[in-house]
Amino acid sequence: MKTFLAFTFFICVFQLNAQIIKPKETVKRKATDRTNNAIDRNIDKGLDKIEEGIGNIFKKKEKTMKEESERDSDKEEQIEEGNNGKSTSGWSTEESSDTKVNKSTTSEEQPAGKIKFSANSKFDFVPGEKVIGFDDFSETSVGDFPLGWNTNSAAEIVTFNDSPEKWLFMSQDGYFQPDFVSDMPDNFTLEYDIFTRYASNNILNYNFNIYASDNPRSDFSEAYYQNGIYFNWTGGTSSAGFIIYENGQEINKNENLTVKSLDCVGDNNEEPSKVHFAIWRQKNRLRVYVDELKVLDLPQAFNPKLKYNAFKLGSKYMNFSSADNKDEFMVSNVRYAVGAPDTRSKLITEGRFSTTGILFDVNSDQIKASSEGTLKEIAKVLKENPSVKVKIIGHTDSDGADAANQTLSEKRALSVKNALSSDFGITADRMLTEGKGESQPVDKNDTPQGKANNRRVEFVKL
Repeated sequence: MKTFLAFTFFICVFQLNAQIIKPKETVKRKATDRTNNAIDRNIDKGLDKIEEGIGNIFKKKEKTMKEESERDSDKEEQIEEGNNGKSTSGWSTEESSDTKVNKSTTSEEQPAGKIKFSANSKFDFVPGEKVIGFDDFSETSVGDFPLGWNTNSAAEIVTFNDSPEKWLFMSQDGYFQPDFVSDMPDNFTLEYDIFTRYASNNILNYNFNIYASDNPRSDFSEAYYQNGIYFNWTGGTSSAGFIIYENGQEINKNENLTVKSLDCVGDNNEEPSKVHFAIWRQKNRLRVYVDELKVLDLPQAFNPKLKYNAFKLGSKYMNFSSADNKDEFMVSNVRYAVGAPDTRSKLITEGRFSTTGILFDVNSDQIKASSEGTLKEIAKVLKENPSVKVKIIGHTDSDGADAANQTLSEKRALSVKNALSSDFGITADRMLTEGKGESQPVDKNDTPQGKANNRRVEFVKL
């Protein structure tokens, strides 16, 4: 009987595939994110479930999950999950001591300098130097919606059970907008981490939007707008695309992008994708990176006659999910900064250069992969001036104990020296290191963006 059902299902699938080989000739696309790859993946899953004789293909199994994602040849991040049967979300939304824990997630902290950067890498993203907006949700209680954000849907702050890092869990269709990203200058960078897991249907869509609006509040809930950039990907898959609108018309688009790091694998896409988005505007030019992959580099993406003043994250078709297999779409570490071209020349002309573009893991001297562009620029200056020696000085914000921050700043300075030496060929004896801890702030320590500006690395010519 099972064999007969599987054979019958296969015939239906074959007929469906015959219809979607040329989708423009058979059906009208209902959403730009619907792709044949996503459909085929779901069909394959259905066949697998029938052949295995599983009665309920949506029932989640208790399992241990491991995520391995390579950002560079020597960097590994491992996430372990375990389900104790009390819940299925895998997140803590309570701060009390009796919080119920179902899954725990840990990251193996790598030793300083473990990430290997390449001086010849095509990853050229350089974060803006002056942070004008930052939110890691550290000031928002678990279970609450953060101040300074707007939505037409529902979300709450959650944490992995054993990690201090907080995430905004966007659990319903709609849009989510940080108020501090507004009146965008001609040169800015916008970065954030995205975590996704599970895909309850093959039209699930996640997206971000940058647009110009006479009234961003009134346009907030609109899926389409007159002037702006729309980037999307099919949930749980590597299929992505973008559209640029001007005066309501599509002036540029590509719906056939592939971003492998966005792909979730497993029977129900239960192995998560955790990626770093980086958006960089330089006048008319737009570059978008996902981890170290440059996804877009568009020379005419922004119209100089328009004032781009709104950014939002969105989702569609999440509401198909069930309670035991809920689509998970989360954001954290949103960093909005003004770009500063040619700032690094200050090291030679003025003898001192400070950067917030070298980023570290929380309470760690582990350099983040997104810092590669900044390190590359500094290495370039040092190579062009081989007689110059520098002192590398680490600085922290005021969170935590003074002594701990002092030690951390020293370790971070040493990590930068090691990276410049081992990965970019700068002779180690040209660099000294020092840590100043929290003793020399350049901004207030009572706001997230102020703290982000105080977490910096300084280079002083000797």
